[in-house]
Amino acid sequence: MMQGFVNQSCEAIIPVVVGHTKARQQMIQAVIDTGFTGFLSLPLSLIESLELPWIFRDFATLGDGSEVLFDMYRASVIWHGQYQVVDVAASEAEPLVGMSLLYGSKLQIEAVEGGIVKIEAMT
Repeated sequence: MMQGFVNQSCEAIIPVVVGHTKARQQMIQAVIDTGFTGFLSLPLSLIESLELPWIFRDFATLGDGSEVLFDMYRASVIWHGQYQVVDVAASEAEPLVGMSLLYGSKLQIEAVEGGIVKIEAMT
């Protein structure tokens, strides 16, 4: 089980270990975004510091209906205690965990400031 918290802005935050190799990993705090269908988004500065390999460009539709071209990178994350390879969208927004990473998980949020966020693997 992974555990996070709800911040003052009413965002569900979860810690995620992300990197390219086991030697180059970093713990980040990411916002859970159920409207984001991808795996993970990270600022380009973090992508560059982790030396994540670029894989392709992809169009995505934002919440306002506009389409944006994103550079996509490859990373490994520790998710439910196991390494998982995921696609990462470069974005200047704060790190986001999307529904593709959450897929197969049970998400519980105590939706109050300081509330507990729990993510468990579904069996």
